[in-house]
Amino acid sequence: MNVENQRFVFLSIFIFISVCLGEDYDIDDKTGFGRSFDGIGGLSGGGATSRLLVNYAEPYRSQILDYLFKPKFGASLQILKVEIGGDAQTTDGTEPSHMHYEDDENYFRGYEWWLMREAKKRNPNIILIGLPWAFPGWVGNGENWPYDFPDITASYVVSWILGAKQYHDLDIDYVGIWNERSFNSKYIKLLRYTLDKSGLERVKIIASDNLWEPIASVLIDDKQLQDAVEVLGVHYPGTNTVPEALKTGKKLWSSEDYSTFNDNVGGGCWARILNQNYVNGKMTATISWNLIASYYEDLPFGRDGLMTANEPWSGNYVVESPIWITAHTTQFTEPGWTYLQTVGHFTYGGSYVALTDKRGNLTIITETMTHDHSVCIRPPLHPYNVTVQIVTFHLKGTFASISELQVWHSKFDFKTNQTVLFQNLKPIKVIKGYFSIEIDVDEVYTFTTVTNGQKGSYPDPPPSAPFPKTYKDHFDVPGNPYFSEAPNFADQTGVFEYFTNVSDPGPHVYTLRQMVTQRPVTWVADADQTISVIGDYKWYDLMVSCDVYMEAVDSGGVFIAVRVDKGGGRVRNTKGIFFWVYADGTYKVTNDLSGMTVLAEGLSGTKAYVWYTLTLTVKGNYASADLNGYPLWKNAILWEPRHGWAAIGTSSFELAQFDNFAIQALA
Repeated sequence: MNVENQRFVFLSIFIFISVCLGEDYDIDDKTGFGRSFDGIGGLSGGGATSRLLVNYAEPYRSQILDYLFKPKFGASLQILKVEIGGDAQTTDGTEPSHMHYEDDENYFRGYEWWLMREAKKRNPNIILIGLPWAFPGWVGNGENWPYDFPDITASYVVSWILGAKQYHDLDIDYVGIWNERSFNSKYIKLLRYTLDKSGLERVKIIASDNLWEPIASVLIDDKQLQDAVEVLGVHYPGTNTVPEALKTGKKLWSSEDYSTFNDNVGGGCWARILNQNYVNGKMTATISWNLIASYYEDLPFGRDGLMTANEPWSGNYVVESPIWITAHTTQFTEPGWTYLQTVGHFTYGGSYVALTDKRGNLTIITETMTHDHSVCIRPPLHPYNVTVQIVTFHLKGTFASISELQVWHSKFDFKTNQTVLFQNLKPIKVIKGYFSIEIDVDEVYTFTTVTNGQKGSYPDPPPSAPFPKTYKDHFDVPGNPYFSEAPNFADQTGVFEYFTNVSDPGPHVYTLRQMVTQRPVTWVADADQTISVIGDYKWYDLMVSCDVYMEAVDSGGVFIAVRVDKGGGRVRNTKGIFFWVYADGTYKVTNDLSGMTVLAEGLSGTKAYVWYTLTLTVKGNYASADLNGYPLWKNAILWEPRHGWAAIGTSSFELAQFDNFAIQALA
């Protein structure tokens, strides 16, 4: 008998051991059922978090998608939540709106449509959710508040849902209000009315994707609001709920959770909250922000995904521990299964849940994650203790006749780094309704009647590699089916899209164009300028060149930049070396995106509707800037920043085009 099988203690000796070292726990459906299980999911968006995924070549892109969505293979996710793009910065980048302007509709912008199709292809039953973080400026009529014009906002959101069906055959199941912002009862009711009027009665509303209060209390006293809202969704609840939320009788979801670095401590965080969100808070769905860390790691919250895929240029990706922790639940349950009443905490630390399909199948998931090995990024985790223990389960009711359970095991070993993830052990015998097991700290077990679980695998992907030192993009990829943005560019303010100059017979037929001309209804503080970054954050000595075309007369301007040191919600404070030219015939070199720290300035002769080639070279503490090969500025002394991305952008929210972008790392 091997070491693992020795841990299983059978009926002949379990009574003595359980009395001395452990406790008994009933698993019984005759005492009644708990709430219906709604699924485990991931959130793509909330900051362009899947931005780099679409750039992966095959077969790696499909392999990554299989690890996320393919049933009985990897995470086997049951829910996919996506951002309804709003043209604004929402944590790690911007996602394009389907309506930049009131008279503009395009349901092929961005990659969320593609991602939802791929998820649905692998799991036709996956639940789809849309939620706006930001809105195009026209929705707020120039104000930073979408509720001032609730009919416009509701119609805008509903158009996204209708477009998902019309253009992609995607049925959106749930829609949210406005991520982590104040809710508005009038707007929620109007959204429900607009959905119903549009034939979307099946689409349910989640509110408010923020805190339990005050919406729970308001809901109790407002019958019309009760009828409009299907799910109370909360973010980062710390596994706890409030009495008012329970009194509503609504489904309770942790509609955004985790947000934690995906090392083994992150895996421990995920294991603990997946169980305890229900045990402590009666939450029947948990959704991870984010789905996949597929954005530049040096942006905020780097690697806060269920897995990591941030090197499309190399093809490397990493199946991180949260993928297999998810599988402990998702591969052995389905939405519509039911929690038993007999769930709870172990006497010596940890927790257990039990679910059934009410047709004889049973799945029990246990976790004994210690405090220091399961800390999530938020909220604070109060101290608690977990010790090695003998756990005895007594199967009662319709489960009393079960004679054997499949066993899946994960063990986080923080001392020897011999972590084991999602290992299929020998089935455990159930004798007269009893089975016992010694459970160590930092372990996850699944005991189940479901027999078709699988730890899916592919050959190792290519090794990790830095961004290429030489890189060019002529943007000659019209009609790409996967995305409207150029590969590897990560928009931080504004939206840069492929554009076709149908009337231009010259060399710039296909370009990249900045499309946003009005400040959006923002979620975080966008910069006053638009900017898209690319490359290796560690770059120091670099030459960047790009053809540029200004479309804003007099006040317009564009730039190329190197050593760009910030993105995401900190984009307003970005520093770097920025080379600007303006339509009024001037140029400027600045040490920041805001343009306040001027290193050099003068006349350039540039104007709108003419193509120019900009070149910026930085080596050590010296920089030079060329216009059409003519030096405007050279050999200036620089001190900060010392490294960062390359970038392109505009001086305000204005139309401008870019072509023939090139990078050459000099060291």
